[in-house]
Amino acid sequence: MLPTVTINRRAAERLAAGHVWIYSSDISDRGQALAGDVVNVLDPRGRPCGAAHFSSSSQITLRLLGKDFNVAGRIAAAQAFRDRVVRDTNAYRLVSSEADQMPALIIDRYDDCFVVQTLNQGMDRIQAEIVAALAEQYSPRAIVERNDAVVRQKEELPLRSGVVHGELTGPVAVTMNGLQFEANLLGGQKTGVYLDQRENYVAAARWGRGKALDCFTSSGGFALHLARGCESVEGVDSGAAVLATAEANRQRNGFDNIRFREADVFDLLAGFRTGGRQFDTMVLDPPAFAKSKAQIDGAMRGYKELNLRGLQLLAQGGTLITCSCSHHISEAMLFEAVAEAARDARRSLRVLERRVQAQDHPILLSVPETLYLKCLIFEAL
Repeated sequence: MLPTVTINRRAAERLAAGHVWIYSSDISDRGQALAGDVVNVLDPRGRPCGAAHFSSSSQITLRLLGKDFNVAGRIAAAQAFRDRVVRDTNAYRLVSSEADQMPALIIDRYDDCFVVQTLNQGMDRIQAEIVAALAEQYSPRAIVERNDAVVRQKEELPLRSGVVHGELTGPVAVTMNGLQFEANLLGGQKTGVYLDQRENYVAAARWGRGKALDCFTSSGGFALHLARGCESVEGVDSGAAVLATAEANRQRNGFDNIRFREADVFDLLAGFRTGGRQFDTMVLDPPAFAKSKAQIDGAMRGYKELNLRGLQLLAQGGTLITCSCSHHISEAMLFEAVAEAARDARRSLRVLERRVQAQDHPILLSVPETLYLKCLIFEAL
């Protein structure tokens, strides 16, 4: 017998509309539920709404698990979907949380290694079962946990990382769109590489030309893809560690037309304007400016200022590729920020492409939070 948790009418209506989160304020009776329990969810009339993971500390108290929850079965289903949508890479997101009916669980695959993130109390409790299922289905060289994400603090879970199965020494070499990348699974950005931009890298390379500037380059994803068709590429980031990885990736692929530099992007763009620099291709892919609703106004000012500085350096006929990875910033809001920047820069922009995250990071129509990455490509007329 599972513990039962009763929710109010508003929460029941949200579940009926297809969402899978219930907030603390919508819980009528927590019953005997403990941290990480699987619980039966009841509506105000006592009717069952399904099974969910219960969190004793997060504002997201319940995350619905769907019918017949089984770890091995859900991983197999996720793999079947990736077999349909993933091409030209051996690095991809295998499980993408709610979008794969495994809420608060991330599993990324890097060749014969896997990285696991269990981001709520329920998934953390069954991490050993998740690791065992991966070991059984794939016989991997190594499975790494990257449970150093600060979001775990909202669940009162410890931050930790390390190898939990097999052995791993050094970075893992992976391929993406015909290029080679070095993935640091134990200490790199995200779980090793920005996998969600994989398809957007290809789009950027399709439109990029001439002299390119890749801002917030991280491990060089956009820069390396642009280098195949651009005269020269400059990649900028403020992190020395990620730039060392970017340089290793440059050398691994044999490009001699890329230069990486450590700098604050906003300051560098201002300096380039003073120096009269111009670029034919501009990539603006910053970290999330809005990690909560309270940060939206400041984030909008940041996106506008960043795009304004980028447009001031963009040659006529040039290409602007601008991104936001915060689900709190909608595509319409990003369009608004770019439009204001274009007005202030006295530039006219033509939309070339409107893009989102790669298909191995699926989007659930009923869970808008699963749509988080926006990538807009413009031509400056």
